[in-house]
Amino acid sequence: MRYTRDSDQASDVLQEGFLKVFNSLDKFTGIGTFEGWMRRIMVNLSIDRYRRLKNDWILLGDENGIEKIGDDATDDWEEADEHDEIYDITPEQIIDAMQQLTPAYRTVFNLYVYEDYTHQDIAETLGISVGSSKSNYANAKKNMKKLLTKNLHATK
Repeated sequence: MRYTRDSDQASDVLQEGFLKVFNSLDKFTGIGTFEGWMRRIMVNLSIDRYRRLKNDWILLGDENGIEKIGDDATDDWEEADEHDEIYDITPEQIIDAMQQLTPAYRTVFNLYVYEDYTHQDIAETLGISVGSSKSNYANAKKNMKKLLTKNLHATK
């Protein structure tokens, strides 16, 4: 769900991933965990899906075409000020916010935060510049903060 906009897309990627895992079982060498091997297949399929579809989306790093949510987000969401509140945010709320990001932001955010890719690795994997990776990550963080804050205030 972190790499897709909705459950239908996620189901397609998951099904394709399980087929690939099943058809590639003979390639699992036993080095490392089966879970880790399977996870790598699923992430790689998500990245491949992104690459196939990215020509249909706005070019990465195009500042004029990238969706921005609001303009009053701070430059760094880890930087708290005295008025920030701490909320209990559920995983479902995080996934929902991530699904509202543009595909470019969502993919870079996932690779950097959840898969521990460096910006250099992301740039090489997605065929973009390191600067575009950093810019998309920064904008994804701003948008995530904005979306989560908006959703939390709406539920109060």
